Amino acid sequence: MKYYYEKPDNWIGAGETYICNHPMYSKCTLFREGNLGLAVIQEHFDISRKVRWWGVVEPWLSGDIYLSDGFKLYFHENAGIKDSKGLYPTVTVRKIMWALRMKPLRKEFWEDWP
Repeated sequence: MKYYYEKPDNWIGAGETYICNHPMYSKCTLFREGNLGLAVIQEHFDISRKVRWWGVVEPWLSGDIYLSDGFKLYFHENAGIKDSKGLYPTVTVRKIMWALRMKPLRKEFWEDWP
């Protein structure tokens, strides 16, 4: 029996929206400590235009990721300094949730589309 992560009734956001010139996304949720940073992205879908894109993590999810046991260790193992293009190391929200042993997000119908 699978259990999925559900949006909590009470939540706090964490991280900041970072605008950059990455070839795969233009906005991400950035967790930063000093000059180290870790960009986290989540896939989104606009059903009316049938368009998918990578962008910021839902704010109700970013707080739970940040407050999760093991986040600090994961951050220090995977974060890095900004490169010459202004980009930080990037990870998808599903990958970080799996690494932190959080319940997974329910897979959306559009995630299997080509």
